[in-house]
Amino acid sequence: MDETFNEVTSLRSRLAELRLEHRDLDEAIARLAEAPSEDELMLRRLKKRKLALKDRITAIEHMLEPDERA
Repeated sequence: MDETFNEVTSLRSRLAELRLEHRDLDEAIARLAEAPSEDELMLRRLKKRKLALKDRITAIEHMLEPDERA
């Protein structure tokens, strides 16, 4: 039982970290998009990273709260 509690606690902690990183990337992307920039590659990389984080966040959320219909 302690192992399950530790896994859930670890997942929740990781989820909080990913959400924070996702929010930070969102802000960075917004700043880059506002300023005319020659660094389109950086903007694309940040957007790709943000999407990957969103996928990981969703996966962890599903692990913590599985779909009861499944």
